Amino acid sequence: MPALQVYSRQGCHLCDLLVEELLGLVGNTLVVEVRDIDSRPDWQTKYDVRVPVVEYEDRLISEYPLDRGAVSRLIKALPAAASE
Repeated sequence: MPALQVYSRQGCHLCDLLVEELLGLVGNTLVVEVRDIDSRPDWQTKYDVRVPVVEYEDRLISEYPLDRGAVSRLIKALPAAASE
């Protein structure tokens, strides 16, 4: 199943809000992988104060607040087999 990556950090309430909203939006069409940017120096350097950031296949989908339209367009563009 295709996956969205959410770059986040512990203690980030905006990250928690975005993940909760994203999970409700994607349902069972996409996996949501939450990645703690503080677990890897390269993620920490890239995202630092930008979290939360949502990506799909290394492409920026949204930052906070969640761009529901962008996520919906992504879901509609997925091949039918990927969302089953």
